[in-house]
Amino acid sequence: MAEAKTKAASMDAAEWLATVAPERQQEARQLLALFAEETGFAPQNWSGMAGFGRYDYTYDSGHSGSAFATGFAPRKAELVVYIQPGHEDFGAILADLGKHRLGKSCVYIKRLDQVNQDALRRLIRAGLADLGKRWVIHPA
Repeated sequence: MAEAKTKAASMDAAEWLATVAPERQQEARQLLALFAEETGFAPQNWSGMAGFGRYDYTYDSGHSGSAFATGFAPRKAELVVYIQPGHEDFGAILADLGKHRLGKSCVYIKRLDQVNQDALRRLIRAGLADLGKRWVIHPA
């Protein structure tokens, strides 16, 4: 079976922020604080993504691994907020979020100031609660 490409590593926030595109660094700082506050977890570097919490999974196929419970990636074009395992049941929160688009298990945001911060906080909490019904979430 192939080895996972996304792996956890210790994270020095200042070093990690230095790797973020300059135009995204302020938003990345804000998201680091927001995710830490909402999750109670310290950030971990998951191949360039800021991950909060971890869960170990084993699928019916036998494939297993570890992934971050929630987090974000400050890409140059968009901020990517990861809500595992998806956002199917979060329509009401997403309606309040503001300007965004959806991926399979992520929400794309052009600019942080274009979204409702309270809705983003609710989305993070709802995603963790939903994930916690399926897998045990560990601090890191």
